[in-house]
Amino acid sequence: MANEVVARYIDGRMVKGTCLDVDPARPTCHIKTVETGNMVVVKLTDVKALFFVKNFAGDSAHQEAAALDPGDARARSFSLIEVRFKDGERIVGLTARFPPIRPFFFVLPVDTASNNIRILVNRAAVASVSQPSPPVA
Repeated sequence: MANEVVARYIDGRMVKGTCLDVDPARPTCHIKTVETGNMVVVKLTDVKALFFVKNFAGDSAHQEAAALDPGDARARSFSLIEVRFKDGERIVGLTARFPPIRPFFFVLPVDTASNNIRILVNRAAVASVSQPSPPVA
């Protein structure tokens, strides 16, 4: 099954399309673009992140939640992290390992209503990765 992805490049470019071959251990993936239907080779070192999305339209009015739902079962197996990219964007999500030590790592958004399913982050585009303090009850 093809993944719908949005490749956001470090230099600000963006490519939307479908992809079958994303592997953080490989240097490239291929995206069949929505705009032209052409196949584009994407060097993972050139992207800030690959966003695996539910749909390309998204919802620009949706405000991403930054707090984990206390009943979210994913919290048992994953670590809560805050990723701040060098361009100022901030993502709060869950990752399998903290701190992430590989050049590329996956983040699951804490907001279950997010258009993002998962995000492959390029560590080279990150300013900081931290664990947010849990909310005080």
